Amino acid sequence: MTLTPQQLATTASEEGSATALANPNIALVKYWGKRDEALILPWTGSLSLTLDAAPTTTTVRLTDAHDDVVLLGGQPLEGTARSRVTRFIDLVRALAGRDERVAVDSHNEIPTGAGLASSASGFAALALAASTAFGLDLDRRALSRLARRGSGSASRSIFDGIAVWHAGHDDESSFAEAVPAPGLELGMVLTVLDARAKSVSSRDGMRRTVDTSPYYPAWVERTPVELEEMLAAIARADFTAVGTIAERNAMRMHATMLGAEPPVRYWGPASVELLDLVANLRGDGLECYATMDAGPNVKILCRADAVDELATRILEAQPDIGVIPARAGRGARLITSEPGGSAGEQTTEGAR
Repeated sequence: MTLTPQQLATTASEEGSATALANPNIALVKYWGKRDEALILPWTGSLSLTLDAAPTTTTVRLTDAHDDVVLLGGQPLEGTARSRVTRFIDLVRALAGRDERVAVDSHNEIPTGAGLASSASGFAALALAASTAFGLDLDRRALSRLARRGSGSASRSIFDGIAVWHAGHDDESSFAEAVPAPGLELGMVLTVLDARAKSVSSRDGMRRTVDTSPYYPAWVERTPVELEEMLAAIARADFTAVGTIAERNAMRMHATMLGAEPPVRYWGPASVELLDLVANLRGDGLECYATMDAGPNVKILCRADAVDELATRILEAQPDIGVIPARAGRGARLITSEPGGSAGEQTTEGAR
């Protein structure tokens, strides 16, 4: 049974259907490496900033078809990408004790698979839409645990602003939660140097690093210390410390990858130019800090009121790259249809 995007375009208010929106998050203390591949349990905790830009919107509708239908950007997913979604839906079916097939229609406003957190927003939106469509009423901790099973970083996109993902020791204890940050207004500029999907997936890069890098044990030992330092810096609204820790943690993560066999290197010459530019801007008095994930694209942390200036300065120096200005954003929420056809939103708190 083939469904068109128009047939899939339903609203959260329709029985057996839900539409959710989730934003990407960028880790300030990184998650890199699993100690349990099946449950996606990380070796260390992590901390991130959910952004207010480039969301994923996902509709899940129960159907009477014989198989699941999965669209991304209006095109059917195939192979490993499709299997990853359908395995996740199987988890939701098991939780709900139901066996209906689903039609999934998802749209990313950020390049997919390029190290720009598309899997975080994607599986956070899928977790909320799918669980709602199947009639589950999950609180945010349970929703975070569910999203984690699709993509570890998705556990953090359930929450507004800053979120910490506790490594835990089993499925119940590995979840994310919001971190209050009074007096700390953060912004970020994402640079898009290469929007193509990376040649080494995050999952493969993590596995290779964990299995072969002699530097990885030091990463596991040191990251919890940096996480505690980061939480303390957030509590005292110390932006300089937050930025310093974030930049240092990112460089250490990439150092562990370079020690893998063969080395995992996501950055390229353009990435290094951006890292140098960030250092120069900071030296000129525009306080900003670089972070990078599994891809060549550099993310630059700044104060919220400096986002526009930072984006302008980056484009003055690198006019041919893409930039996405962002500030702290909301966590995953349902999109509902209100009387008169206007769209509305419901946070996960509103769900329960």
